[in-house]
Amino acid sequence: MEPIAFGRLLRSNTTSCVVGCSVSQTGAPAFGQMVRIPLEDGVTVYGLVYDIHIDDDGLVRQIVTAPSVKPEVIEDNRRNRNMPVEMGVIFIGYAQEDRISYALPPRPPLSLDAIFPCSVDEVLKFTSANKFGYLRHLFRSPDLPSDDLLAAHLEQVKQSSPAGLDESAVSEVIALLKDDYTRLTTVLKAVSDVI
Repeated sequence: MEPIAFGRLLRSNTTSCVVGCSVSQTGAPAFGQMVRIPLEDGVTVYGLVYDIHIDDDGLVRQIVTAPSVKPEVIEDNRRNRNMPVEMGVIFIGYAQEDRISYALPPRPPLSLDAIFPCSVDEVLKFTSANKFGYLRHLFRSPDLPSDDLLAAHLEQVKQSSPAGLDESAVSEVIALLKDDYTRLTTVLKAVSDVI
């Protein structure tokens, strides 16, 4: 069965994109989960959800100030809401002709491209060589919550793999942050529950 797209691209650049989806959309990925964006030229872009943003609108501002709100009003607002949930996705690699690359994609996806959650098989295929070179993308931006993002992603990798998670990911993180002991320490603390 073909997976269902949970959202569509609002905007993108070389390293990341923002996706919009409905508040009531089921199956939308959580923070740290892998997603994929198939492009028309056969390239599939992979990324991690690093931000989930829910904006307010005029009606929500009015509802929250009401002394009591009926459950059906809340449900109606969530189901018929015009403001999308926005998800920030950082790119971690791409696939072309069944060859996976941990480099940035050759071009960013276009507005309104569909985005899908990665299946267990897709997560396994992307991480199958136990090479975690793509983790470097998580540490290039100071605005990313990279410690928690890494922990959430490694939890998904661990749950997807029949063998669990080996020390390859930690070795990669140590190699990436060997010159920044303070940051390395906080990252290792964040992932210690996962490993």
